[in-house]
Amino acid sequence: MEHRTFGRLKLTGAAHASASVVGLGCWQLGADWGEVSEDDALAVLRAAHDSGVTFFDTADVYGDGRSEKLIARFRAELGDAAAGIMVATKVGRRADPFVAETYSEENLRAWVDRSRTNLQTDTLDLVQLHCPPPAVYDMDPVFDTLAELRQENVVAGFGVSVETTAEALTAIARPGVVSVQIILNAFRLKPLDEVLPAAMEAGVGIIARVPLASGLLSGKYTADTTFDENDHRNYNRDGAAFDVGETFSGVDFATGLAAVDELRADLPQDVPLPQAALRWIIDQPGVTTVIPGARNADQARRNAAAGESTLPAGFADTVRRVYDARIRESVHTRW
Repeated sequence: MEHRTFGRLKLTGAAHASASVVGLGCWQLGADWGEVSEDDALAVLRAAHDSGVTFFDTADVYGDGRSEKLIARFRAELGDAAAGIMVATKVGRRADPFVAETYSEENLRAWVDRSRTNLQTDTLDLVQLHCPPPAVYDMDPVFDTLAELRQENVVAGFGVSVETTAEALTAIARPGVVSVQIILNAFRLKPLDEVLPAAMEAGVGIIARVPLASGLLSGKYTADTTFDENDHRNYNRDGAAFDVGETFSGVDFATGLAAVDELRADLPQDVPLPQAALRWIIDQPGVTTVIPGARNADQARRNAAAGESTLPAGFADTVRRVYDARIRESVHTRW
């Protein structure tokens, strides 16, 4: 599978500075997507790796560390082959209350050390602030602490996972930031306008998350689909637990279903919608890697296949047409 480099991370001399164009998002291995057994989680990790995936994204709050610990087990299982993979984690959401003032040096160091323990490593490949409160972006001491952790070889690089394009642009402007993780998919086109060009110019990597709009772009859901009680697609549709944009990309479920029908209608019969949706993201200039999740090994393999596919002719135009007609008004100004 093709690999792309995090430009600023490469300049630091980090052992891992590139990622497979299709990575694996590991939120679902921890929590909030219904039950995923340890055996199934490890099978997902193995299938992704066997399919060419070398970039794995997790966070300290995914199952209160469960996702990180499962990745550590997987790396131990790989032995010497684990040297070829890059693991990115995120910190900051453990704070209670979740306010800017909790992003102290003491807390940042404690969160990072906890992730190092969970992942069984001395140096984290990439640590990202996990969608921090807006005020954090202007707090120099936060980024000074991250820079100190890099100098101490506690982290090889640091980045920011963001909610909005404005936050992404602020993060890119920070000299030490090597990556920005942002929602980008066929229902979330706003990052194409400014964020991706700015990241390319600065040498900042772009990690595209929620690429299938929480599964909407898998094309397998209908108006009658129900989700488990502990699945955020059930309990967070109105943003009751966290930013509503993280669930179905903030798109109303019925609106999303109608848009999916239009997207699928313009694809050749032998091209699955999720493969085209992922390939469309990969083909956007400035994207480093896309991180779909998977709850079973087959999903992991199918997602990885997008890394070696080609985008059907005309699909990019269809994405723009459907977005402008059905999605733009509800999401463009907010995110």
